[in-house]
Amino acid sequence: MNNKQVPFSEYLDTFKKTLKSVFYQKDNIEQFIQKRGFPALVLRDIMAQNPLSVGIPTEYGGRGVVMKECLGMMDVASYESLPLSLTFGINIALFLEPVGKYGGDEAKKSIFNRFLTKQNMGGLMITEPDYGSDALSMQTSCVKQDDKYHIQGTKHWQGLTGLADYWLITSRKKTGDGRLARDIEFFVCDVQQPNQQIVVEEYYNNLGLYPIPYGKNKVDIIVPEQFKLQPASSGLNLMMDLLHRSRYQFPGMGMGFIRRMLDDAIEHCRTRFVAGKPLIALDQVQHQISKIQSSFTICSAMCARSAVHAGVENNLTGDAVEANSMKAYITDLMQESAQILTQLKGGNGYKAESVSSRGIIDSRPFQIFEGSNDMLYTQIAEVVYKLMLRAKQVNLSEFLADYKLTKNVAKHFSSFINFVIEPKTIQRKNVDLGKIISRVVSANLVFDMGVKGFRQDLVNNAIDGLKHEVAMLVSSYKYETGVQPIQEYKDSALWLSLV
Repeated sequence: MNNKQVPFSEYLDTFKKTLKSVFYQKDNIEQFIQKRGFPALVLRDIMAQNPLSVGIPTEYGGRGVVMKECLGMMDVASYESLPLSLTFGINIALFLEPVGKYGGDEAKKSIFNRFLTKQNMGGLMITEPDYGSDALSMQTSCVKQDDKYHIQGTKHWQGLTGLADYWLITSRKKTGDGRLARDIEFFVCDVQQPNQQIVVEEYYNNLGLYPIPYGKNKVDIIVPEQFKLQPASSGLNLMMDLLHRSRYQFPGMGMGFIRRMLDDAIEHCRTRFVAGKPLIALDQVQHQISKIQSSFTICSAMCARSAVHAGVENNLTGDAVEANSMKAYITDLMQESAQILTQLKGGNGYKAESVSSRGIIDSRPFQIFEGSNDMLYTQIAEVVYKLMLRAKQVNLSEFLADYKLTKNVAKHFSSFINFVIEPKTIQRKNVDLGKIISRVVSANLVFDMGVKGFRQDLVNNAIDGLKHEVAMLVSSYKYETGVQPIQEYKDSALWLSLV
């Protein structure tokens, strides 16, 4: 059956039933989630529903790469399993969407056919052992040989290591004198073809996200020219378009996860009694649950925005502030929500099979991969400061009042953010500033969603919570400190000698 013929709501309902069946009837997610990899029968039944068809264009048999559907599929998956949702996110945002947008017809035809008929999967290789987030310094090289490219290098921390059938691999062109060009080249590697096997040198013992294999990969392959992606301008712009679109989709993975934390928190605190009263009657418990609920509202607003803005038809190269705000803030909220639920559940929350403790471990790397959050917050601050200089504006409140991403709510924050941005501030201040801006950007998204009809009490609560958070962040930003770590700290620092 062509998935496009089935309305998405019906398709999603069927997929939800499949997840309930494989996770709770045919198998028990609380048992296998602590082991490496998804059980073969579980993964078989899930992929038999062709969930990745949402990332494939209609002309190749898919559902059309409608961003609402891509986010919806990740949302449903993450309610039951964050690793499963991340598996979808890797395939859709980091492989299928860029291949569909920048790949040639011959490559797309064979790749998409195998995804739909053989349940193949694909991932992205950017990160290298010696360069991490410094992607522009990657040492993986490519040399053209007739109508093929010879690609050599080492990549690591790729999700689906040893499992993916295809890889989108980044490299830099080696010039005649042996130096590497500045621009980035993208190639699709098909590990089932001769001379394209990726050698897994090591599997990492990753903490959490157990069903997804990670490791170190040796690349020494020959790829036909037709499997090279064709950027509209430069490879660097292609990479930023790809990464920003991926960051816009983090709320899809966060949505079901946070909703699960919220549902479990409310259920537990309604049914758990202390001194004759349910936990939810306690003021501090209400405060903690309201924080998860605000995260739910903020994530909903992010999804609503991404659904209409982050499609493959749009060029997202210049969307650093909004894309980084979404990725960094929603992953902070995912971690906070899991921490709160674990605290509320007490000892039961600390069992390894608990969805909350599992959530702490599984959501933590989301704050690190695809751009460490501290780095992204710093970038937000730097980009906004450049925009302020260009506008000859130094007051944050006045700038955000006219800025397209914040103008609808800036007045709600004016009493907190009415200060002048200092030039050449230290990095820790830029991180605080980036956090402040990301929260106001998020409040703007929540406000816009409220205008469209989202229930107003949730909107009001979320904006009030964001105001509280911004007030605390501004206090941190204004607090003058130059505290540095004392590296040779052990002299005269032994407490036992003082008593």
